[in-house]
Amino acid sequence: MRNIFYLILSASFFILSACDSAEQEASVSSDVVENYSEIVLANYKDTYEDAMQLQSKINEFIAEPSQARMEAAKDAWLNARESYGQTEAFRFYGGPIDDEDGPEGQLNAWPLDEAYIDYVIGGAESNANIINSPDVFPDINADMIAELNEQGSETNVSSGYHAIEFLLWGQDLSEGPGGGERPYTDYLTTNEGTASNQDRRSTYLNEVTKLLVADLSSLVQEWDSGGNNFRESFTATPQKSIENIISALGKLSKGELAGERMFVAYDLQSKEDEHSCFSDNTHRDIVNNALGIQNVYLGRYETNSGTVIKGVSIHDLLKDKDADLAEAIKTNMEESVAACKAIQPPFDQEILNPEGRERIVTAITLLRAQGDKLAEAASVLGFEFDPSAI
Repeated sequence: MRNIFYLILSASFFILSACDSAEQEASVSSDVVENYSEIVLANYKDTYEDAMQLQSKINEFIAEPSQARMEAAKDAWLNARESYGQTEAFRFYGGPIDDEDGPEGQLNAWPLDEAYIDYVIGGAESNANIINSPDVFPDINADMIAELNEQGSETNVSSGYHAIEFLLWGQDLSEGPGGGERPYTDYLTTNEGTASNQDRRSTYLNEVTKLLVADLSSLVQEWDSGGNNFRESFTATPQKSIENIISALGKLSKGELAGERMFVAYDLQSKEDEHSCFSDNTHRDIVNNALGIQNVYLGRYETNSGTVIKGVSIHDLLKDKDADLAEAIKTNMEESVAACKAIQPPFDQEILNPEGRERIVTAITLLRAQGDKLAEAASVLGFEFDPSAI
């Protein structure tokens, strides 16, 4: 009888310990998801504020076009890309940014066929594109721009950061270093104006920026706390959300960033396949994407104002299961961010010279390994995903 008693006692202790462990893991998962949600919200708020500043500078430029005001608008665009680039880590699981109704395609679609929007050097100026086809598109507004985005072809991009980039910089026709050189006079309606339909070009730039700001505002609302929104359902299912968070990091790291955004341009040695070809800002796109992955994994984000959002992270969750793997991923991310920062601008020249190509391959290799390690972490945590699938 005494032996039976001890067996029952031991079994009960084991069951209680297992329950305590499961409850503790569930509690940590909830904390990870809550902290992640705070990071997402803070990052999207930064992108929205940066877009509002971009809109302000564009409005000033349109009101009184000048070289100085065009440069100020360009600087605001470059600044806006810094915060948005880090938000790419919040994609690849059907969240508010990229579900069936999500604005991702309107915000960041590329590569862009310039002739779909405006004149191109060597192309027909009339009836060739939206701006120079007033008979086909009499009224330019945000709704029309959204409706025409990717209509007929994935490269028929009419909206988003890269449409604005093209309208500010123009085509990149340089053989060597240097981005687009659109003259500010493309927006002058006086005798000094260059290229026709300057007023329509100004309207397009104004409306496409307005659409960008509206799309970013919608993302802030979906991640705001205390609302009947995506965040409410996301935080209500922490285990599923953990799967989404980790798989998104792996897919961005290996399939999207190392693959689509870097290897394609590297392999083809084609500036047409780099992310921000008009402004030559691709090197910063790459760095900020890598930083976004690291932000989420470590559960830390520094806002534009310098406030640091920090809490329980994926690294903390994984460390309890496999401390060596958790640390290996952390180290890999430090190395991949450093390798991305080592890529020299402009990217379209790095893909052509041996030293630059070596720097790019180093970053690609680290990002691919990082994606595979995140898939390994998924297995440790009880689920599977393919980091190459995007």
